[in-house]
Amino acid sequence: MAVVVVQHAPEETAPTVSRVLAAAGVDTRTVLLADGEDLSADLDGVEGLIVLGGPRQAEPGGSAGPLAAAAPGPALLRDALAAEVPVLALGAGTRMLAPGGRPAVRTGAPAPDAGRAVELTPAAGTDPLFAGAERPSPGLRPARDPLRLPADAVVLASCDGGPEQAFRIGGSAWGVRFLPQDGGADPWGAALLGRFAALVAARSEHTAARAFFTRRAGAWEERFAHQTPAYEAGVARMRLAPGGVAVDLGCGTGRAMPALREQVGAGGRVLGIDVTPAMLAAAARHGRTRHGALLAADCTRLPLPGASVHGIFSAGLLDHLPNPYAALREWARVSARGGVLLLFHPSGRAERAARHGRPLDPADLLAEENLRPALESAGWHLDAYEDAAGHFLARALLA
Repeated sequence: MAVVVVQHAPEETAPTVSRVLAAAGVDTRTVLLADGEDLSADLDGVEGLIVLGGPRQAEPGGSAGPLAAAAPGPALLRDALAAEVPVLALGAGTRMLAPGGRPAVRTGAPAPDAGRAVELTPAAGTDPLFAGAERPSPGLRPARDPLRLPADAVVLASCDGGPEQAFRIGGSAWGVRFLPQDGGADPWGAALLGRFAALVAARSEHTAARAFFTRRAGAWEERFAHQTPAYEAGVARMRLAPGGVAVDLGCGTGRAMPALREQVGAGGRVLGIDVTPAMLAAAARHGRTRHGALLAADCTRLPLPGASVHGIFSAGLLDHLPNPYAALREWARVSARGGVLLLFHPSGRAERAARHGRPLDPADLLAEENLRPALESAGWHLDAYEDAAGHFLARALLA
């Protein structure tokens, strides 16, 4: 895993950026963005993106380069934004984050210059990247050119006559206009890069999942449509009462949601929860919102009150989590007494191992001798266990 540094030309190389990230324990690799080149949207192994430089701008009386109208830049950047891979754009690179949106605010004040200091806004105090940051170094020069930000952008640093000096778009992309290409050479810039490295490390688990599933989300439903009857049969084993609350956890495109709705009826509530926004968007396209609500959330920190859920359906999720024991405790926290947890997969463990060319692993969490104590440690009682050729199913009840 690495942070990819995207720059427009070799002369824009900023070795200081790589050195600061290396000191924080983050590997980097550099990708050059030549005029007219659309970088491959391959996010495998990419934990974060730093964008230096930007699209060629039109000269007076001339024409802009091929990337000047890109929205919002190369395919690699577009997919990183969609997958919520952390992105930090510096200097002219911010133009690739904000090629459109609302006009830059101008109040008649003169353009910013070196004599005007950049100040953090109140929003910076609670921002995931800027929280704890000190006042920017006085020697850092504010950006002079206007920038058009999206309507939902949050301004994090401003300057008299140039309010959009730093900003956040969504929850994972930041632009800092007043740092030069070698932003890490300045103490304030080095501290920012250090915080970005820490944020990248903290989000690496979710970043990997989102990067993997985002580029597969569009074809997921069609590719696995043949598994729908198996999902329906699995949900039927939950035997939920009408009027209850049911969750499709790690829902993907929400294939279990129609069957869950049938069980809890019109008076019940169905939630499809996934960490990848692209999967939830695909679920909405396939009509899953007719059966319940879709929610982007971490399955180990669910935004649900305690004892509020009556049934959790989870397909192919638990054994891929870095801390499945914490997940089982969290699922128990949100479940009412007697709540049902159904762990499911449309193929058995032996079939999946053979498909990947490996033998069954004795340490596999889903092996009954491992799963039973794991469930019990979190308050669940294993009620049924089936590891058949055509499916895997484990049904547990909250004690």
